[in-house]
Amino acid sequence: MNKSKSLLTALLFITMTFTLPSSAANPQKEFIYTSAPFPSAHASTLVQLENGDILAAWFGGTHENAPDVAIWGARRTSTGWSKPFLLVREPNVACWNPVLFETRDGRLWLYYKFGRNAREWSGARLVSTDEGHTWSAPEHLPAGLLGPIKDKPLVLEDDTIVSGTSVESYSTWAAWVDRSTDQGKTWHKFGPITVPGRLMPSPAPVQPPLKSGDEHVTGIIQPAIVRLGKKHLRLYARSTRDIGRICAADSYDDGITWSEAHPLDLPNPNSGIDAVGLRDGRVVLVYNNTTTGRSPLNLAVSKDGEHFTMFQTLESDPGEYSYPAIIQGRDSNVYITYTWQRKRIAFTRVPLSSIP
Repeated sequence: MNKSKSLLTALLFITMTFTLPSSAANPQKEFIYTSAPFPSAHASTLVQLENGDILAAWFGGTHENAPDVAIWGARRTSTGWSKPFLLVREPNVACWNPVLFETRDGRLWLYYKFGRNAREWSGARLVSTDEGHTWSAPEHLPAGLLGPIKDKPLVLEDDTIVSGTSVESYSTWAAWVDRSTDQGKTWHKFGPITVPGRLMPSPAPVQPPLKSGDEHVTGIIQPAIVRLGKKHLRLYARSTRDIGRICAADSYDDGITWSEAHPLDLPNPNSGIDAVGLRDGRVVLVYNNTTTGRSPLNLAVSKDGEHFTMFQTLESDPGEYSYPAIIQGRDSNVYITYTWQRKRIAFTRVPLSSIP
């Protein structure tokens, strides 16, 4: 080999060695859609199907709680995202917070809520047996059962579904856990799970009507559940502004009983979070690393589920980047969807190699 060819080979090796890993280690963001038949979107969820496709869903309409808000979805194949398609609409009332997940019998579930606001929600669900190409008719759940409230449930090795849910009243919020051992036919409820000492004085102000995030409300909602040990499960929950931190509670019997919640050293501005337990035992949280507003949007990782290190900023511009959903894909990389400025749903791939 002559000197010029040797130099070219060396330069090519250096380029491959130092350029490719750098680009592969960065999150890869894309929008699920750039135009849609609705101006506002929020509260996404995602699942990876057996064939490798990713299915995402969210609620979209004129604005949050408008009666035209429905559940929309899109499918990502090897050629990219499909156009948004309608999954379910309730007549003359808003839909909220879809949650997609699969059970070990091969069924794909879509749980969602409908109602005028979070204090008047009812739960509902659809099921698909062909990876989301066709769906059953909507099934309205019995009163008092809302289903997974925002984040995916944990499906245990014995097919038990451990689902995080919550209830919002005018003065206090609380997390609950629903547990099913028969593929969602019946449920057993545990709770309320609260932070000790967080009770509002009575009477609590109720006029004007309270909005999500109002300073007169206290508590935790929207738990995300991961496995930490053999029978050790942990939930992570959003908190109100008086608490101001992500909170955690534990179960040591696969979700049958739960401890009270305690705040972690991660801020929370009363905004939704999600968590995933990686197959190597680490936990990754996606959250807003601030006590006010919904920017920035960040990732943090933990080896023990208690102490976290923030390692990635997904969004830092002014605006709203919120309500994330996170999964670990079949390729071991991490996939995230989130609300982008209430106008679009963003999708990000985070290589496993970039998580410290």
